[in-house]
Amino acid sequence: MNKNIQAIRGMNDILPEEAKFWDFLESAVGGLFAGYGYGNMRLPVVEATQLFNRSIGEVTDIVEREMYTFPDRNGDSITLRPEATAGIVRAVIEHSLLHDGPKRIWTSGPMFRYERPQKGRYRQFHQIDVEALGFAGPDVDAEQIAMLARLWKQLGITDVELHINSIGDAEARAEHRVDLVKYFEAHLDQLDEDARRRLHSNPLRTLDSKNPRLQHLVEAAPKLIDYLDAAAREHFTALQALLHAAGIGFVVDPRLVRGFDYYNRTVFEWITTRLGSQGTIAGGGRYDGLIGQLGGKAAPACGFAMGVERIVLLMKEYQFVAPARSADAYIVYVGDGTAAQALRLAESLRDAGLIVLMHAGGGNFKTQMKKADSSGARFAIIIGPEELAAGEVSLKPLRAADAQVRIAPTRVAGIIQQSV
Repeated sequence: MNKNIQAIRGMNDILPEEAKFWDFLESAVGGLFAGYGYGNMRLPVVEATQLFNRSIGEVTDIVEREMYTFPDRNGDSITLRPEATAGIVRAVIEHSLLHDGPKRIWTSGPMFRYERPQKGRYRQFHQIDVEALGFAGPDVDAEQIAMLARLWKQLGITDVELHINSIGDAEARAEHRVDLVKYFEAHLDQLDEDARRRLHSNPLRTLDSKNPRLQHLVEAAPKLIDYLDAAAREHFTALQALLHAAGIGFVVDPRLVRGFDYYNRTVFEWITTRLGSQGTIAGGGRYDGLIGQLGGKAAPACGFAMGVERIVLLMKEYQFVAPARSADAYIVYVGDGTAAQALRLAESLRDAGLIVLMHAGGGNFKTQMKKADSSGARFAIIIGPEELAAGEVSLKPLRAADAQVRIAPTRVAGIIQQSV
């Protein structure tokens, strides 16, 4: 027996009722980011595999186990993007976008990682990604954090906590790494399989382990923040002062390291307790070495990403009502020649900025009026043989007790607009 074809596991349809939340969120962030001077950018969802190997890091979970990688018809290895920052940096280098100074950029769209689907975590997921390229100081780090704090206020989300940390620069991480490996080697029998596998390739990731059995070990491990040089420490101190000045509360979390190799200095996450284990709804940090690492002229940068699915889940937790404007009118037409008049009228009303539903699919007058009533429209506009012959339409209020009237088509828009 043939089965109906269904969506691939972990890749979900966003149906119209759900999409209302997405539409509102995307509209909100577009306006918010514009207010901070960030311009929108669109990127391919497929990139050369080497881009992610060189940026994210070959010994990260994403590159080792989660990327959708395959050869194209020319035999070149390509990958569905698992994140957006690498693609933005590639585009910045390719198009010399920093030739005339720093840039503030944002993008959005689907990302892909092959991992176990669970609430708020899918194989095709969507992110909104924000990057400030060419800015060295902690002021842009604070700006991005403040921008997210403003977004949570707009969405009515209050149960979120900001965690920040500094992971320093390359020299500090190298010194810390030596001591960290020694520490974990001394407790080898207590490490899980992942921690042992990454012991010499990426021991820093073990500090971010969610394995309950490792928590006591991680708590006692050498802390990277203790290895910061004077410049990194000054940067982190300045960031905290700026956040205090902006009235933004935070927790300094020495275990926060993020999952990509390209980060340095500031890292941050916004965390909620409303979504269980998938509590991080936005996170990012500074990646001053990535542009040079990928072949561009060295320039500092800072950015973050937020998961759309998780934020939508959180909006529902707060019983957020996505504002939706109902239709202004539903056009009912019965009889020869009325369809053309209905279409002309519908287009003229849309020119006036009204939302107009025009009946489709046939049906008698009674059937069409039932559809008009159930549509949520405020008015029914009726065109029958009598209205057509008189060059008029009947305008019937559907949500008020006012009487139905016969009027000229040119008066319809004004009456509907005045009734709001």
